[in-house]
Amino acid sequence: MRAANHIMNDDLQAAEDGLANGTSSFHKMGKGMVAFLRATLGFEPEIMREASERLADAESTASADHRKAQRDPQVHRSAIYPVGSEFALCHAQAQLMSAVVGVLNESLTESIRGFYKLRKAFVTLDAMLDAEDKYVRGHPMQSVSSRASVDSMRSKQSARSVKAMPGGLANERPNKKKQEKSLLDSVRQNEAQAAAHSTMNGNGPAMGEDDDGNEDDDEFYDADESHETSQQTDTYAGHIEIDGVTNDLAKNSLDEDNGSETQDLPPLKALSSNHQVLDHGPDSDVFSNPIDVFIHSGANLCFGLLLVMISMIPPAFNRLLFIIGFHGDRDRGLRLLWQASKFHNINGAMAGLCLLGFYNQVITFADVLPEPSITETFEHEVQQDVQGYPQERCEALLQDMRSRHPKSHLWLLEQARMEGMNRRLSTALSILESSAKHRSPLKQVEALNMFEKSLMAMSIHDYSLCAESFLNCVKLNNWSHALYYYFAGAAHVESYRHCVMSGGSDKERRKHAEKATKYFHQAPQHAGKKKFMARQLPFDVFVARKIQKWDARAKEWDVPFIDAVGVSPLEEMIFFWNGYRRMDDAQLQTSLENLKWSDDPGRGNKTTWAKEEADEKAVLAVLRAVTLRNLRRWDEAADILKENVLAVPNAELRGGLKDDWTAPCARYEMGVGAWMRRKQGGKEEVEWVKKCEGWIEKAAKWEGYELDARVGLKIATAQDTIKKFWEGRKAA
Repeated sequence: MRAANHIMNDDLQAAEDGLANGTSSFHKMGKGMVAFLRATLGFEPEIMREASERLADAESTASADHRKAQRDPQVHRSAIYPVGSEFALCHAQAQLMSAVVGVLNESLTESIRGFYKLRKAFVTLDAMLDAEDKYVRGHPMQSVSSRASVDSMRSKQSARSVKAMPGGLANERPNKKKQEKSLLDSVRQNEAQAAAHSTMNGNGPAMGEDDDGNEDDDEFYDADESHETSQQTDTYAGHIEIDGVTNDLAKNSLDEDNGSETQDLPPLKALSSNHQVLDHGPDSDVFSNPIDVFIHSGANLCFGLLLVMISMIPPAFNRLLFIIGFHGDRDRGLRLLWQASKFHNINGAMAGLCLLGFYNQVITFADVLPEPSITETFEHEVQQDVQGYPQERCEALLQDMRSRHPKSHLWLLEQARMEGMNRRLSTALSILESSAKHRSPLKQVEALNMFEKSLMAMSIHDYSLCAESFLNCVKLNNWSHALYYYFAGAAHVESYRHCVMSGGSDKERRKHAEKATKYFHQAPQHAGKKKFMARQLPFDVFVARKIQKWDARAKEWDVPFIDAVGVSPLEEMIFFWNGYRRMDDAQLQTSLENLKWSDDPGRGNKTTWAKEEADEKAVLAVLRAVTLRNLRRWDEAADILKENVLAVPNAELRGGLKDDWTAPCARYEMGVGAWMRRKQGGKEEVEWVKKCEGWIEKAAKWEGYELDARVGLKIATAQDTIKKFWEGRKAA
């Protein structure tokens, strides 16, 4: 754990050195975490492959150690957790990280297998939390909290049969035919066959391989309702303690050769509606043993993160909930993360990073949110809403994390994001520029800082810094060069237009026009080189279409490319990154002025606006409405959307090279406006929320469109907030 703590000080090399000679589950888990952080911070293929290999090794070792612990009478016996839980936690942590790497892999099959790993990790972690629940109920004199949780975090599908799912464990050899069949609805058959064959016959032993070298079938099955007895098993099967479910696995095989009929596995059980929570701090006598501290903080970190992550799956990816087999619970997940953050170890630090990332990024990206928490002493978080933005609590957490890990630039990045969350972008930018003078030893952290700096420069309308910073991102990170070049080109478009409007020199105009044209046309050359779940990155597709559209217009209208560019592409990017939510009023007014270029005869564009089609006018309407809504001019925003988007037939906004995202986004914006106005309604608050819900549901059910996953994150958060609102009304 001491070596792992170097990770949160940006000193991965020191962590590597400290872990290098160890062969235990904990050492291998630490090595896997180092590679995982490098992989997810930089998305570099070589590092991602290394992370996959290390995590597979960590899974295998943890599984073996768990089996040994069940047989070893000298092993640590916890008063809270079943025997071997420390190894079960290592196993689950490795699965979670391996799942993330798999989803980031360019193979769709590996992505799907990653989601199955999430399910297995869920079963293990759920059992650990159940053990805590039983401990609390058996020690009523302990000071604990009882919180109502959502009755069930599982989808309806999870109550149905769960058949052979690649990525699990059992005691049978794999039946490739059935494995392929289970993937056919989600994965192209030829890719599934190739990936399954590679996994079974490729590098190293499969997860759960027994001592004789026999591979176990990749099946998932569910945590049983109780854990009264402990039985030894040949493999770690995703449970901490296993009873009758394990004994019946042979009957549940999908192997056609065993002569038995396929039977349903037990459904995932529903959580108790009155779940007892072990919420002691690190100084409590309950956690006098460091192994219990490790298990508790790690289980709360992993289970909390898993619940939050799944709760944010946008409507466009609802199919994944069927694969995973359960729903998330954002409220409970956040509470678990807050609990884990109390502990001064790597788990606590990671929980703090996850919390700050959620509040400073996910919450910033959303618009329909609960009211900010009422300020209370932090010890009484049971009474405090964790889904809004608990500003004082986040500030205290950040201060605590910076004192624990003073050398890490990640906390400076979160401090800058926090300033941005509070509409102090200039201060935020100053923090990032100051931190750049003392560079982090991690190139990946430098890349994150540079990307955040680029976005902030864009939102404060510093076009020169914006273009320069995004071009620096090309040097530091290879995730999406198409996107970086597109941003740089968009910044030069805005500089060109300001030159025209301010009467700048011809030389200056030509410079910006040439750079905008150059960077825009460089962008498609890099599109498609990176893939997510075997598909092009959504923004790569967006960028390629945009350039095609402008090239076609330049040819049709017989104008230079720079004059064929439509409504401010930079303001459009601000919208998709929700930069308007971080702007102060002066910066929002600047955005409104920028948008006047398109349709104001007194501005620069005097020749092409009349030729524009309905979709381009809808882009202008949405961007203008969002800006006005952030200025609290709700009626104006709604009127613009009704006239220029909602009244336009959908057929005119779709097809060809048109921007088809405006119609669903306009409906989402109408919902946001209704949510914002609910305070004005007084007794009519419920009516405003009903209107909001109606518009959000229309946006959620909209057929596929460009960047629907990104917009879907906002929609998913809005749906969750509205659900909580009605639950609160019902409880009152």
